[in-house]
Amino acid sequence: MEASFWHQKWGKNEIAFHESKANPQLVEHFDRLSLAKGSRVFLPLCGKTLDISWLLSKGYRVAGAELSKIAIEQLFSELGIKPKRSTLGQMELYHAENLDIFVGDIFHLSSQMLGSVDAVYDRAALVALPEEMRKRYTEHLIEITKISPQLLICYEYDQNLMDGPPFSISNEEVFKHYRDHYDLNLIASNDVIGGLKGKCPAKENVWLIQRR
Repeated sequence: MEASFWHQKWGKNEIAFHESKANPQLVEHFDRLSLAKGSRVFLPLCGKTLDISWLLSKGYRVAGAELSKIAIEQLFSELGIKPKRSTLGQMELYHAENLDIFVGDIFHLSSQMLGSVDAVYDRAALVALPEEMRKRYTEHLIEITKISPQLLICYEYDQNLMDGPPFSISNEEVFKHYRDHYDLNLIASNDVIGGLKGKCPAKENVWLIQRR
């Protein structure tokens, strides 16, 4: 998936993938990570998700990575926060109290730049990437977060019926990417009401991925 695809989506405000409230699966299952308040949660490919506001409101610190500067400028505007900006390598850092967003290609984000994280919440990253990029992404995520536990949300459907994103991620693929480092537990699997994008039947799967 070329970067230009996502820049075009944000530039044209074609962001149907942006949810108008905190993700219900996050709200229901985040406690399964057993994080203390003040823990730092990393959201890869975060956009301007309201999940960030929800996590902040619950007393967590948040780090995110996002390709689109438009998305992050809108995020801080909607939060009513004026960030401090700095350059780290090929990334631009937007910083505010308890909130760090790295703008640029996530593959340019290193563990040193990111700093320590206590957990990963991946609702929009793995499902956004085509198959040929997902192995590289998961290996990079494991590296920069130093095998932090994850709450992963993904979809499973007949990829022949609809083009991604979001792409279909089978249970077998989740195991393929993460089983060498983690114990994996499918904690919820629900039918997508009305079908995915109203086009095809799909399951929304929620994974608790914990370091061995």
